[in-house]
Amino acid sequence: MADNKNAPKQEGMNVNLNPVTTPVLYTDNVLMTTNEDGVVLDVSQRVGSTNQAQVVARIGMSREQAKKIVAELGRLLAMTEGVTQSGTKKDN
Repeated sequence: MADNKNAPKQEGMNVNLNPVTTPVLYTDNVLMTTNEDGVVLDVSQRVGSTNQAQVVARIGMSREQAKKIVAELGRLLAMTEGVTQSGTKKDN
């Protein structure tokens, strides 16, 4: 995220992830609800060929955190546009 010389220095964080109990959930839809306090994302998957969706995860955050995620995701997508998983540019 953007550097800020006045921000307190943060130490690294160790993240533990058990892939057996924390699967990657594919999403077809993200339903967003906001108010003056924050944002809730309801991440859902379509149920077969029906017009129904099942919420598979709910994520809540402050408005400030949501703005940081939007900025970082935009930066990451722009940086990796047209790049394969190996890190090389795709030929068009």
